[in-house]
Amino acid sequence: MGYDLRAVIGGTQILRRAVADLGAARLTDLGHGLSLVPMTDELFDSVTDGNSADPLGFCFLPEGFADVLARWSRAGDIAYAEAEYWGGVGTQRAAVWSRGSVVLGPLVLEEHESPSEQGTPISMALHSLGIRLNAEVDEFEAAGLRRHRHTEDWAGDSPSAVCE
Repeated sequence: MGYDLRAVIGGTQILRRAVADLGAARLTDLGHGLSLVPMTDELFDSVTDGNSADPLGFCFLPEGFADVLARWSRAGDIAYAEAEYWGGVGTQRAAVWSRGSVVLGPLVLEEHESPSEQGTPISMALHSLGIRLNAEVDEFEAAGLRRHRHTEDWAGDSPSAVCE
């Protein structure tokens, strides 16, 4: 079984205010005071500004959207995460913005690489947002991201960009 995820993750109140004027944004509660906004095709198209390429190396982060995330992070920490796995093989990318700047990452875990001692990129990003692992589950599970395994299944279609 696999999963794919492309989303902005942050405090519910912060994201609610941030996406209030983005009709294409779908805010989804994760619990723990966090929510996520999936990067659907519709949202991707509505926020791409075409002014700059993504210098952070994400596959599905719209052009210019890192600047938007930096602005949003002035109100509180914001993460952007991507994961794509099938049959236990895949990739993860994550970064965290705080006070207008990237403070963690971009972190990348490519196919066939082992996570660092601190965990996977998404787990480290979630940890920086206040989610803690315990003996039974890691940050990914604790944050409820497993409920959102396939972005297109619960949020509509996902961008079809491909990392190279």
